[in-house]
Amino acid sequence: MRFAVSAALMGAMMSMPAMAAPARKAAPVAAKPAPVPDVARVAITTPMGVITLELDGKHAPISVGNFLRYVDARRFDGMVFFRSMHLPWGDPPNGLIQGGIRDAAKLFPPIAHEPTSQTGILHKAGTISLARHQPGSATADFFILLSELSSLDADPKATDPDAQAGFAAFGHVAEGMDVVRKIWEQDRSPTAGEGAMKGQMLATPVKMLTVRRVPMPAAVSAPAATPVAPAAGQ
Repeated sequence: MRFAVSAALMGAMMSMPAMAAPARKAAPVAAKPAPVPDVARVAITTPMGVITLELDGKHAPISVGNFLRYVDARRFDGMVFFRSMHLPWGDPPNGLIQGGIRDAAKLFPPIAHEPTSQTGILHKAGTISLARHQPGSATADFFILLSELSSLDADPKATDPDAQAGFAAFGHVAEGMDVVRKIWEQDRSPTAGEGAMKGQMLATPVKMLTVRRVPMPAAVSAPAATPVAPAAGQ
């Protein structure tokens, strides 16, 4: 069953301008990025512990290549998790944490949107996905889900263009969901944030000390895409 997204929640996910850094000229494009692996692991080291991500480059090569480009350039180092969204329904922990780069000078150009209807990577608990304004505007901001939120998956039958596109999921947490929860549980400011994001900002953002590629376990191979259920009547 597909959960409907309330106007407030969709506004919170879409209203990134409230969180964006002042517009500045983007950093010059560096050398051609390295080839995107079918699967890669990245460790985000925080004062609360390490979050190890497993990225699905086979099914989401644009999004994974973009994320690894920031990792390899060390542009996430010193950045923060700044948002903890708690859903008003379901059992906790539910919602997401969000982090990324607040300095526009450190951003690479936006990338093309990879919908879940194309990649098969759905928004389950532990999924990592790109934050954005409109489709095709994603850069470095990302979020990690604490619970399933299928409303963020692409819905080709929707009349709203944003719902049609959904968000671009590109991997999942392999280790460290306990750290994700610790960040989610941190105190939030009752006044910080604008619009639908008000009350969702962490009172003390959690720093990403380092963000680095790490070796794949020997037994891990390229991931298979999550099956997408057919539409009714098919």
